[in-house]
Amino acid sequence: MSPTAIALILVAALAHASWNLFSKQASTTGAVYFIWLVGACATALYAPVVLATVLVQRPHLTAVNWLFMAGTGVLEAAYFLFLQSGYRLGDLSLVYPIGRGTGALLAALAGILLLGERPGPVGIAGIGCIVAGIAAIGLPARNSRQQPSGPPAARPAHAPPAHAPPAHAPPAHAPPAHAPPASAAPAHAPPASALKATAFAVVTGVFIASYTLWDKHAVTTLRTPPLLQGYAAFPAMLMAFAPLVLRDRQRLSRVWGSFRPQVLGAAALAPLAYILVLAALSFTAVSAVAPAREVSVLFGVVLGRKLLGEGSLPRRLAAAAAIVAGIVAVAIG
Repeated sequence: MSPTAIALILVAALAHASWNLFSKQASTTGAVYFIWLVGACATALYAPVVLATVLVQRPHLTAVNWLFMAGTGVLEAAYFLFLQSGYRLGDLSLVYPIGRGTGALLAALAGILLLGERPGPVGIAGIGCIVAGIAAIGLPARNSRQQPSGPPAARPAHAPPAHAPPAHAPPAHAPPAHAPPASAAPAHAPPASALKATAFAVVTGVFIASYTLWDKHAVTTLRTPPLLQGYAAFPAMLMAFAPLVLRDRQRLSRVWGSFRPQVLGAAALAPLAYILVLAALSFTAVSAVAPAREVSVLFGVVLGRKLLGEGSLPRRLAAAAAIVAGIVAVAIG
């Protein structure tokens, strides 16, 4: 793989992990409102790029092409919805690697069961690594009694601290004098929330595998331009959630005012990550690019620890590395 391809893939992986960080920070807003705003901003931001591509390439689109572009919008709308629901209940470093790992695992199994693919010993070992990594990363933290304390960046600057005790009530557990302030505490989800978050992450992986196979057919068999196939998800999500979101314009306005940086960041980076991968694919083999981009799960775990104060870093980082190694093994085996 050339240095240019490596650079593109690493930037794409960081961009992907970063927009997931923004999604986690805004997970308290109500998933539909955040997703709709991201879809609106991404649609407007990348419309000139898509328009220029259409004018230059002049693709011939049949009714089936349009059907598959609409279908990817439905699948990705469900993907974003379950992803945000998972982030509302669990850590970035829990939900993100499980979702990506489950998607790769199910895509590999679909290739075996539906397409008749026969992986060799390396590929089978890779599937085992993915399963082991997902299981390890889903284990509850040792300090299971610690309650989540949403990261400071996830709350608007003017919002009061979450779960603030009444002024007249003594604190239930007075911290020692040397303890850091409550807002700096690591955000660990309790076991019940972590279990629900894991379930949402697994369902997210189902939709990752679904839209991956769907888009692969659209791009390779139907010859839909990859940029159009990837872009179509955002206006489709915009239309799908509009009836729900526009009922409460006040709440939509509050979400936009409080989490504007997260909305704009996700809107800019989510399509960019895909475009950079497409650029790498233009001169690099798919078998090299597809697994290499999943290094984003490692970035996600590190971002969760460094910026959100999430715990269990050694275990989750090792499990994420196992997932990445498994995806690479499946790709080459």
